[in-house]
Amino acid sequence: MAHTKPKVNDGKITYPPGVKEISDKISKEEMVRRLKMVVKTFMDMDQDSEDEKELYLNLALHLASDFFLKHPDKDVRLLVACCLADIFRIYAPEAPYTSPDKLKDIFMFITRQLKGLEDTKSAQFNRYFYLLENIAWVKSYNICFELEDSNDIFTQLYRTLFQVINNGHNQKVHMHMVDLMSSIVCEGDTVSQELLDTVLVNLVPANKNLNKQAYDLAKALLKRTAQAVEPYITNFFNQVLMLGKTSISDLSEHVFDLILELYNIDSHLLLSVLPQLEFKLKSNDNEERLAVVKLLAKMFGAKDSELASQNKPLWQCYLGRFNDIHVPIRLECVKFASHCLMNHPDLAKDLTEFLKVRSHDPEEAIRHDVIVSIVTAAKKDLSLVNDQLLNFVRERTLDKRWRVRREAMMGLAQIYKKYCLQAEAGKEASKQISWIKDKLLHIYYQNSIDDKLLVERIFAQYMVPHNLETSERMKCLYYLYATLDTNAVKALNEMWKCQNMLRHHVRDLLDLHKQQKSDPTDKAIFSKVMIIAKNLPDPGKAQDFMKKFDQFLEEDERIRSQLDVLVSPNCSCKQAEGCVREITRKLSNPKQPTNPFLEMVKFLLERIAPVHIDTESISALIKQINKSIDGTADDEEEGVPTDEAIRAGLELLKVLSFTHSISFHSAETFESLLQCLKMEDEKVAEAALQIFRNTGQKIEDDFPHIRSALLPVLQQKAKKGTARQAKHAIHCIHAIFSSKETQFAQIFEPLHKSLDPSNPEQLITPLISIGHIAMLAPEQFSAPLKSLVAGFVVKDLLMNDRFPVKKTTKLWVPDDEVCPETLTKIQAMKMMVRWLMGMRTNVNKSGTSTLRLLTAILHSDGDLTEQGKISKPDMSRLRLAAGCAVLKLAQEPCYYEIITLEQFQLCALVMNDECYQVRQIFAQKLNKGLAKLRLPLEYMAIFSLCAKDPAKERRAHARQCLVKNINIRREYLKQHAAVSEKLLSLLPEYAVPYTIHLLAHDPDYVKVQDIEQLKDIKECLWFMLEILMVKNENNSHAFIRKMVENIKQTKDVQGPDDPKTNEKLYTVCDVAMNIIISKSTTYSLESPKDPVLPAKYFTHPDKNFNNSKNYLPSEMKAFFTPGKPKGTNVLGAVNKPLASAGKQAQTKSSRMETMSNASTNSNPSSPGRNKGRLDGSEIDHGENEDITVMKNPPLPAKKMDKREDADHLRSETDKPRGRKKAASAISLDQEDRSSAELLDQVKPTKTGQRGRKRAAQTSESDEQQWPEEKRSKEDLLENEDEQNSPPKKTRRGRPPKATNEEVPKGETQGKGGKKGRKRTLSAEEEDGDGDNENKEQKQKRTRQPRTPKKSQQRIETPESDVNDSLSTEATPQKKRGRPPKTPPTPQSQPKKNFRGGRSRQAASRENDSSVEMDSHHDSSLENMDISQEGSVDGVNTEEENELSTLRVRRKPNKKERR
Repeated sequence: MAHTKPKVNDGKITYPPGVKEISDKISKEEMVRRLKMVVKTFMDMDQDSEDEKELYLNLALHLASDFFLKHPDKDVRLLVACCLADIFRIYAPEAPYTSPDKLKDIFMFITRQLKGLEDTKSAQFNRYFYLLENIAWVKSYNICFELEDSNDIFTQLYRTLFQVINNGHNQKVHMHMVDLMSSIVCEGDTVSQELLDTVLVNLVPANKNLNKQAYDLAKALLKRTAQAVEPYITNFFNQVLMLGKTSISDLSEHVFDLILELYNIDSHLLLSVLPQLEFKLKSNDNEERLAVVKLLAKMFGAKDSELASQNKPLWQCYLGRFNDIHVPIRLECVKFASHCLMNHPDLAKDLTEFLKVRSHDPEEAIRHDVIVSIVTAAKKDLSLVNDQLLNFVRERTLDKRWRVRREAMMGLAQIYKKYCLQAEAGKEASKQISWIKDKLLHIYYQNSIDDKLLVERIFAQYMVPHNLETSERMKCLYYLYATLDTNAVKALNEMWKCQNMLRHHVRDLLDLHKQQKSDPTDKAIFSKVMIIAKNLPDPGKAQDFMKKFDQFLEEDERIRSQLDVLVSPNCSCKQAEGCVREITRKLSNPKQPTNPFLEMVKFLLERIAPVHIDTESISALIKQINKSIDGTADDEEEGVPTDEAIRAGLELLKVLSFTHSISFHSAETFESLLQCLKMEDEKVAEAALQIFRNTGQKIEDDFPHIRSALLPVLQQKAKKGTARQAKHAIHCIHAIFSSKETQFAQIFEPLHKSLDPSNPEQLITPLISIGHIAMLAPEQFSAPLKSLVAGFVVKDLLMNDRFPVKKTTKLWVPDDEVCPETLTKIQAMKMMVRWLMGMRTNVNKSGTSTLRLLTAILHSDGDLTEQGKISKPDMSRLRLAAGCAVLKLAQEPCYYEIITLEQFQLCALVMNDECYQVRQIFAQKLNKGLAKLRLPLEYMAIFSLCAKDPAKERRAHARQCLVKNINIRREYLKQHAAVSEKLLSLLPEYAVPYTIHLLAHDPDYVKVQDIEQLKDIKECLWFMLEILMVKNENNSHAFIRKMVENIKQTKDVQGPDDPKTNEKLYTVCDVAMNIIISKSTTYSLESPKDPVLPAKYFTHPDKNFNNSKNYLPSEMKAFFTPGKPKGTNVLGAVNKPLASAGKQAQTKSSRMETMSNASTNSNPSSPGRNKGRLDGSEIDHGENEDITVMKNPPLPAKKMDKREDADHLRSETDKPRGRKKAASAISLDQEDRSSAELLDQVKPTKTGQRGRKRAAQTSESDEQQWPEEKRSKEDLLENEDEQNSPPKKTRRGRPPKATNEEVPKGETQGKGGKKGRKRTLSAEEEDGDGDNENKEQKQKRTRQPRTPKKSQQRIETPESDVNDSLSTEATPQKKRGRPPKTPPTPQSQPKKNFRGGRSRQAASRENDSSVEMDSHHDSSLENMDISQEGSVDGVNTEEENELSTLRVRRKPNKKERR
């Protein structure tokens, strides 16, 4: 700006009128007075007063002298500054001052005076405000643009204004400051870095918090000057971010904070800066990337941010950091997700895939924060999270880490309570997350006690809050139970059962404290304390805390009395809460805020306190059910059909009747149950019967009117009710009435007389009722029962096929398609078994005869008469029923002892049945008996046969059963040191001799040195040994090795003088020995003790016989690969976790004691020292591996490869084998024969000479129900075609049935030919049903028969005339032994039908060892072996578990592809 020098009148200063000279000679007060007049004069002047401007020019120059600018008095300086401000206004656009230095001094002087604005309460504040207003309005500082030192002036001005601004200033002050500063930025040529720093420093978070007004001032300034200042901001960030010139500004270290603030102020300020952040996101410096990620998280997540839509490349680049290698970066990304989901729901789709990956992150903290982010958003608004995101939380409930699992479970629980219980988002939202309740309860199946306790806590606080009013609480429980899925119901039942069991343990502990103090009592108390500790978290610490708590119980009578009330059956919910509070208060210590001991006691009290159920609650629940019956309930509104609600309510009452039976003792409750008993709904009546059975012990004495009304109903149900109703009615009578003998007689006599074999549909209920009467009162009806079994059950039912059925190629059909006659036969077998279980003695040889009959049914494929009138599915059902009946009898000591080795081996072959469902259900029955320690140890060896099962999930499930049963036995030995003398029947390692013996008599094992057959044996042995050898506790590997060595020094009891039989045994021993040597490094150590071998299987060791020969062919050694046995997390391997098994041991000594051939007592793992335990949860996992329950469970890859390789080899060199079955001919015309005579007709058969069915599992019940899952028609058809159809191969080891035409009577059979049999497939099989698994196959060519070693045998009949009559009848006969080698004439040679046994070889040939399984149900929990009744009372029930229907898809074999 150019300055022209105004005219000066001789340098004389003209003052306004009335103002005398202002100099240093006057006092300060006078100077102030005169200056005020000058200020008034200049204030009144305007720019148009040219004369006045010239007149007062010298005065203006005088006021700018150093005398005034440096005057010590602030009032003087203020008045001078006001004059100077007016002078700049008056003389604008030209200033009267020409010297740059003078101008700088003046503006620096004015700037200093502006500091007076800070004190808003000062008397001079208005003058300071006038000064600010004046220079802002005139833009006086713009004069400085041409000064060299203008930056210093502006910087000082900015600093001063930012310093003085405070919350005492009004909006005008703020506005004038912004005007003043913005004019400098907008009208200046440049903005220096120093000036920019002066503004930006106020945005730094630390300064922002110190002076909020300065931050607001800077924010307003930047908004006003955004366009002008943007290039300088861009340059600053470019220098720092791209060029790394951090020295250009002290704010370089706050660059990311500044970017965030600037973006929040005006995103246009960073138009050119944001692309630089994309570059920084890819920096090699972890900390730098982390800083950028934190910055962008805030920018993208801000509520009104549109950055993601405006800058998509940057958004995509940011999403890539979710997969960053640096853990804190991934963690920061995950934390950002919740803000993004809440503020930008439209970005949820982009985030979902990245959160999915991070939910499986190796880092626990990241997986945890994924859950927190999703749950936080869901709790704010459920619509913010999609189903996929909720599913990630669902998956993490099975995480390996407890912290992650807990967060996921608690998160789901909170969501459920908010949107389902409190219905904050309506019915649609409630429906969307209805799966949560099922999922949370499914977690109760996990092994971890922490998981179980958390589920119990969630149930009590979130699913059915215990603090609700009783009626509301029961209504909540009522509809919850009605809407749970089957597995969740079982889990809830199991939860109540476990709590009740723990309550009993605590009650027992209190009873022990009431006894006289003694050593036995102290030992019992210690044992009980240890048991209770195992039901608490961290059992190690829990033991110490429980010992301490036990001391409190002993010393503090108040705590003991409160705990006694808490665990008493009559404790109410309110009483329970009071007891818990009192005990907690007594044990709390104010000086110890964190008390682990108190926390552990709280866990115990939570588990045993009845906070939901008491007498009042049961009454409220009954009223709720009555409302549903009357139609006044809110069933439809709750989304439950009335019939289902009533049925579920009765089922709930049934379960509670096991755990809270005392709470049912009221007339009102029993009257309501009596009404339910009369309802038409079969399920409702059945549940009511069970409730009466569990709770009616005092009805006869306390409620006589209920007794008299109940009796006729029970008699009617026993005679005419459904199968299950009849069973429960009999047990009700037995439990309630003291005169049960009279009641049984009134039922037995009419049923006995009304039995009509020509009407099978009407026989099922009478047979069930009579069977249970026989079991409960065997002595009362011993004579009629014996004749009934002999004359009717055996002769008229089992040995008679009255109704020919429609033939089908399927091996299994749904329940409603099963022939009524077959269902009757199944119940007839069950009735015989119940009769025997009631007698519990074999004095009259009835048990022996029954076993022969059952094994004859197994031997004849289920067609006992062999007339061909029974369909394939019915034969499968009968085989299964016979096999399960043998297992049932084996659980009773007196019958176990009479089961021969041949019968045991024949029963074992059901595990390899050709029908999938037979294998499945039989395996489940076997596991159930073993898990309750009721079946002898040798039956565990049967699971080794599952190694040959073609279905992967069957092998995996069998492995799980083995793991479970081995753990149960080891745990039982630890807890019961006193039973160590019965180790032969408990120690899991003793299953090895039984396994070796069973495999040595495997019908598939025909040729001793056959490589393929030996590889099968190896797979079966490894199936058992792998689990036993996971841990080498107390040198158990050497113990097993010694056991195998000892077997080679004995002979097979079944053929001690048969060289081939013993050679097979020794060969199997060598296979086992090679497995042990290849998989163990400690096998050569000294065995802890000398093993004892069962004398029933092996002869006494011959000390003079040293069997050191190796019986294996040299080629076999290549198949033993070294390597340490690896445990498998069974929960992750299969989709059918098992129920918690009861550890109830046999009380009878005969069950535990097995006859042995040595007197030494051996135990390689003493219970006292045995610390470890084989458990799937102990196996090592990767850091982000999950404890998951998989739908399609694979076995361990290494093992699977070996199996598939072996399958492939077997498929190429498969050896045919099999034998014909012994013929049986039974006269049906003998009316007067005794039970023993009729049952003795069935001769025992040699298992080794019969074939085997291909390798299943589910429970059976009295009514033989086989419930199928709900499926679509397509699924049903697919199941029928793919699952119920046999493979294209003969049943392993079983030859085709012989007919009367096959070998003419009296004709001798030639010798010659080979054992083998080549098989070809007909074109019809290849084109038609080639892919089906269980359909009967026909083969064009059969192997040539050979003369049997033994003559044809028939079932004995005592009278010769019967035999004569039988010889003329056309009863089909079967040959024992191998078929003759000489082929029969073409006329006599039948077209043979083969039941395609699912051998491993066949499976390999069918699908190249690839069987894909689909499961319809939730992975975790199908086929849990916890029936609603059995899981609660802990006793062996005959309830059956549901079958999970599995669909098998098979790849075409090579021949089919060609």
